Amino acid sequence: MKKEIKDTIIVDLGEKLKEYPHFYLVDVTGLNAEETSQLRRKCFKNEVKMVVVKNTLLRKALDASDVDFEPLYDCLVGSTAVMFAQTANVPAKLLKEYDKQDFPALKAAYAEESVYIGADKLAELAALKSKNEVIAEIVALLQSPAKNVVSALQSGGNTIHGVLQTLGERPE
Repeated sequence: MKKEIKDTIIVDLGEKLKEYPHFYLVDVTGLNAEETSQLRRKCFKNEVKMVVVKNTLLRKALDASDVDFEPLYDCLVGSTAVMFAQTANVPAKLLKEYDKQDFPALKAAYAEESVYIGADKLAELAALKSKNEVIAEIVALLQSPAKNVVSALQSGGNTIHGVLQTLGERPE
């Protein structure tokens, strides 16, 4: 491969690292062409960008980045695919579908500004909540006390009205 092509690939990977806040390093050694195509289709449907890369070129792109990715360097062995995503848990959920098989296997991940190394972290990564999920939970928690107060006042208003009506109808 010519140096110009390598430089282009490194720059392209660097741009993807800036564009996508989360990425997973996946071992795709055991997948044949058909299985790889199916995985790519699933990634495309879930807005995940999957790129098979040379480890040395990925390492150079990681070196050029502003973030310190040094803990990931030991995982750059064998066949590596990078799954770029806007939401941290989407690639993990995709990989969990293949959990019973040996491949694709998670090597490492950079999600929510943390490094996760090893296939045993897959369940933890799948359990991560996206920003929108966290916001929805907070909104629901904030609304529940207000709903309880409103419903108590509404039901209490009917009760108070009934008591006052009964007292008003009583003969003196």
